[in-house]
Amino acid sequence: MRISSRRQSDSFSQTNYICKLEWGRDGAKAAEARGDMIVIVDALSFSTTTVTAAHHGGIIYPSVNHDDQDTIAERVQAEKAVRRDDVPKIGKFSLSSETFFEIKTGTKVVLMSPNGGACCRYGAKAPKILVGSFINAEATGKAVVDILDQTDLAVTFVACGERWQNPMEDGVLRFAVEDYLAAGAILSYVMHDKSPEARVCESAFTSLENRIDEIIWECTSGLELRNSGYAHDVSHSAQLNIYDTVVVMDKDRLVKL
Repeated sequence: MRISSRRQSDSFSQTNYICKLEWGRDGAKAAEARGDMIVIVDALSFSTTTVTAAHHGGIIYPSVNHDDQDTIAERVQAEKAVRRDDVPKIGKFSLSSETFFEIKTGTKVVLMSPNGGACCRYGAKAPKILVGSFINAEATGKAVVDILDQTDLAVTFVACGERWQNPMEDGVLRFAVEDYLAAGAILSYVMHDKSPEARVCESAFTSLENRIDEIIWECTSGLELRNSGYAHDVSHSAQLNIYDTVVVMDKDRLVKL
């Protein structure tokens, strides 16, 4: 197998491997600094919603917070996604995937997410950014392989994680099992040299592949959404390979390849 030419003395960089796994905003920044291609994985819900939107013809502008969202929406003349419970009173689109099922082709939407959206922005200068989840795992994995085979790039899978509303002693980032397993799903289609972190992530998915719907339904993030009345978002996100859509960053927007 080909070994990445991007070697550093940093023990935590995983740079001796073509495929790496990182977490959150810092992971996206580290991948960008290495010059890696990045795959953003935020299964509940940014990645799943973005892939769903792109599959149905939408164009997504990722944003980090409300001020950022307002600025982008004004600049590109796009609609702003709103909170799930503000649909349809205030807007048509939200982080709920089903709000994009009937989007008109070419509609521009600014989608705010402190996890997946933020990671897209933090890694914005990477040579290539893809967005993937369970629903397009195979398509994303194959696209990664095509790019790796045609370039000398390496790839970092960024499991975005969640953010505690009240930061803990260990920090603000919360491990999100759904992101870990979705990253593993995509990795399972990438037959390139993987770091130990990436291999374990892939193995976690392959060992549980037949129980993904159960795990996503019962995991902390799934339970949080179900308790808020959005069980359909959880069910939709846990479906494997229902779309063959590959989502890539084109300047500051996410579109279907």
